[in-house]
Order: sequence, then C-alpha cells, then structure tokens
Amino acid sequence: MPFGFYVIMAAQFFSALADNALLIVAIALLREIQAPQEYEPLLKTFFTVSYVVLAAFVGAFADSMPKWRVMFISNGIKIIGCAMMYWDVHPLLAYAVVGLGAAAYSPAKYGILTEYLPHRLLVVANSWIEGLTVGAIILGVVIGGILIKPDIANALLSFNFPLIDTGVDTVGEMTICFVAVFYLLAAIFNLYVPDTGVDHRVLHKNPLYLIREFNHCLVLLWRDRLGQVSLAVTTLFWGAGATLQFIVIKWAEQAMHLDLSMSSRLQGVVAIGVALGAVGAAKLITLRKSVRVIPLGIAMGIIVMVMNFVHHLWLAIPLLILVGAISGFFVVPMNALLQHRGHILMGAGHSIAVQNFNENLSILAMTGCYYLMMRYNVSIYAVITLFGLFVSGMMYWVKRLHEANQRQQDDVIHLEDSASH
Repeated sequence: MPFGFYVIMAAQFFSALADNALLIVAIALLREIQAPQEYEPLLKTFFTVSYVVLAAFVGAFADSMPKWRVMFISNGIKIIGCAMMYWDVHPLLAYAVVGLGAAAYSPAKYGILTEYLPHRLLVVANSWIEGLTVGAIILGVVIGGILIKPDIANALLSFNFPLIDTGVDTVGEMTICFVAVFYLLAAIFNLYVPDTGVDHRVLHKNPLYLIREFNHCLVLLWRDRLGQVSLAVTTLFWGAGATLQFIVIKWAEQAMHLDLSMSSRLQGVVAIGVALGAVGAAKLITLRKSVRVIPLGIAMGIIVMVMNFVHHLWLAIPLLILVGAISGFFVVPMNALLQHRGHILMGAGHSIAVQNFNENLSILAMTGCYYLMMRYNVSIYAVITLFGLFVSGMMYWVKRLHEANQRQQDDVIHLEDSASH
C-alpha cells in the first residue's frame, strides 16, 4: 500500500476513536442529568439523522473539492459538537452536531479509497479501514468506559498543571476534553491526506438539482444487480450493528449485572471479532467472490439469539467475538463490492452518499424500534430474539434476491447464445 493510505487510516482511526468514546461519555451525561433511559438509543438517532437529511448534498460536497479538505472541515464540525457538550448543551443536541460532521466526513473517507487505489486493492483496503475503525471502536468504548469510572475520573480531575488554571472543574468536562484531543489529532492527520489529483465537480448551487441528482443515483444503484445486493447487506449490517451496541449494554446489565463502564467494554469485544473477520476476508475473499459470503448473515442472526442463554462473562466474551467475526467477514467484501459498483456507475462521493443514506435510514429505523421497545418495557430477551429473527430473515431474503438475479442473467446469456446460432 502507498504511504498516503496509512495517513488516511490514521485520520480515520482518531476520528472514529473520538466518536465512540464520546458516545459512552454522552450516555453517562444523560444518566447524570437523570434523563429517561430510552433517551440513550436516541443518541444514535440524533447522530445519524444528518446522514439521511443531508444525503443529497454531502456526496456532491465531497466530490467538489480535494477529499483531505472535506475531511478537515468535517472534523472541525465534530469539534464544535464536542465543545457544545462541554458548555452544557443537551447531549442529544450536541451529539447531533457531531453527527453532522460525521455525515460530511464519510463520503470523503471512503470516496478517497476509490480515487487513490486501483480496484484490485479495494477489498484489502476496506479490510484495513474496517479493521482499524473497529480498533477505534474497541479503544473508544474502552476509553469512554474507563474515563467515567468514578475512581479514575476523580484521580484525573484532581491532576493540576503547575501555574495553569485549566478551568476543568467537573468529571464531565474532563472526559469531554480527553475526547477533544482525539478530534484534534484527526484534524492534524487530515492536513496530510494526499491529494489524488482527480478532477472535481463544481458544487451546484441549486438544492433541487442536487436532490434530483441524488435520487437518480439512488435509483441507479438499487437497480444494479450487484449494487442492490451489496447495498441491501450493508444497509442491514449497519442498522443491526448500531442497535446491537445498545442491546449489549442492556443485556450485560440485566443478565450479568455489569455497570455501564464494564458493559460498554463488551461492545469492544464484538469489535475485536469484527476486526478478526475483516482480516480473514482480506486474505480469503476477492472482489469477484464477494457475494459468496451472504449465507453468513443468516448464521449471525441465529447465533445472536444464543445471548438469551448466557449469564456468565466467560461465555459472553467468546460468543460476542464470534458474532463480530461473522459480521466482519461478510460485510467487508460487500462494502468493497458496493464501492466498486458505485464508483463505476456515478462517482465515489455520490455512491458513498447513497450508501450512507440507506445505511443510516436503517439505523434510524432499527434504533427507533429499540427505543419504542424500551419505552414500553419489552424484555431484553424478547428484544434479542426479535432482533436475531429479523436479521436472519432479511439475509435469507437477500440470498434469494441474488439467486433470482443470477437466474435472470443466465437466461439473458442463454437467449443471446441462442440468437447468435
């Protein structure tokens, strides 16, 4: 891999690290102000709403200038959201601003891969990016969990710099300052992301034009036989993954009586599995063979339901690693295939914006359903069962869709061969 790829990875690592640490800090702040428990999944809802609402514009924005500049501007918006949380703005609103920055950041971070690397390296590059992002999730939730531990938080808060008044007086302010440092590191690496030299489209100033263009790209990708299958898989995966974050926390608290600090680290255990699966996909799956991993999605939903019978940490850890590994192994090739098809059909930024729109619409829908179930006190074990059945059922439908597409393609080839004779 060229050196610039590692700079891209470093920028992505610190940005994702901060996003995930801030999520745990925001949950702790909600509990500190005694917000209703169903507000916790709403953090993810507020974070992702920008991906959906601004989908028609962020892709065009990402394609209108060098990707490093888009990443730098977007990271600055995340820092503003972090500062809002520091200045006692409600965590839901502040995290929504962080999500606004993330929505603009995503088309650039993935789009630059298709501009900077040949398509034969896309599965490997995606494996590295997903593995590193997962590493950031692991460290982010672990760091967030550590920072909110009362003994560690108070020890850090009591530390003073000689002759300097930091103005940091509460545990919440201290944890937010730690997270802000990671965003600043990401911004520094953004400045060194390579310029690929790709021609950039002039950003159209008519919003109606951008909406029509986005709608055209959306329809184009869903009508493409390979595009629709890979888009369906990644859409389901990210919605399920976001919901699973909150399910794991609630399940760990009820089944194993763990506190937020410890249960948040179990999210990191899932992420370890995703990293292992991503590495395995990079070694074993090529872009041409990517659709062969679809049945693993059915298996993942079935295995998730085993959580209902686990009440000990020594059993929970390998189970969550297995769930993560299966997830990573099947989503990384699908992600690479989707980026490749999108880049061919409409350009990097626009295709990633379409992908983000669908994936985050899924996150909004699935976390919204989880919010309603928590609001009406549905048992976490019933939630896990419904979640597993839904994932397996949807992946079975995707498998049938791909098989139907293959049969149609074979019929067309057979007709063309018959006509030629």
